[in-house]
Amino acid sequence: MSLKHLGIIADGNRRWAKERGLPKIEGHRRGVKTMENLIMEAAKAEIPFVTFYVFSTENWGREEAEVSYIMKLAETKIMKLAEKMTKNNIRMLILGIRGAVNPLLTSLGEKAEKITADCTGTTVCFCFNYGGEQEIADAANIALESEGEITPATIRKHLYHPEVPDLDMVVRTSGEQRISGFMLWRSAYAEFLFLKKYFPEMTAEDIDEILAEYEKRNRRFGK
Repeated sequence: MSLKHLGIIADGNRRWAKERGLPKIEGHRRGVKTMENLIMEAAKAEIPFVTFYVFSTENWGREEAEVSYIMKLAETKIMKLAEKMTKNNIRMLILGIRGAVNPLLTSLGEKAEKITADCTGTTVCFCFNYGGEQEIADAANIALESEGEITPATIRKHLYHPEVPDLDMVVRTSGEQRISGFMLWRSAYAEFLFLKKYFPEMTAEDIDEILAEYEKRNRRFGK
């Protein structure tokens, strides 16, 4: 059974920096570079969907300077990444609440999605300003209003970018063993793998190891 959707909870950027005597922002900068490398490797491995959990709705509670840097980093990098993805036939999608993010970053995100829309290779999703419970609540409210009832089918129909399939495997770095609200609906039958290394320490070889580990799993879906 081939892996169709890989989710990565990119955790440990700050701890990676702290252990090296570096400022927190350096951990985030290194994390973006790592993510770019993993995207290219996932595309080379022909994984249809890869989703990175990069900024949750709870992350707004961090220090203002850190949050400000993350937003500025996203503004600086998103179009450059989109252009690189376009050249490599990789599509970009952003899942999350757009309203709380500043208008410039929102506009850049929409533009990045648009210029990669015709790419037919790997689809890379970024969960940015994302909360799993909020996604389900938003879908349920739309389902009730437009469908007249809430069922698993109507909720699924109104998830953020409903064309994105359920997760096959979720990988979390940094040694933490929890999913922190990551794609709660789509992770119902996902396999899980928890890596002790911090996210900035991930390499292209980790993608090969993740795929090999997935092949060992016996997915029964309750049957």
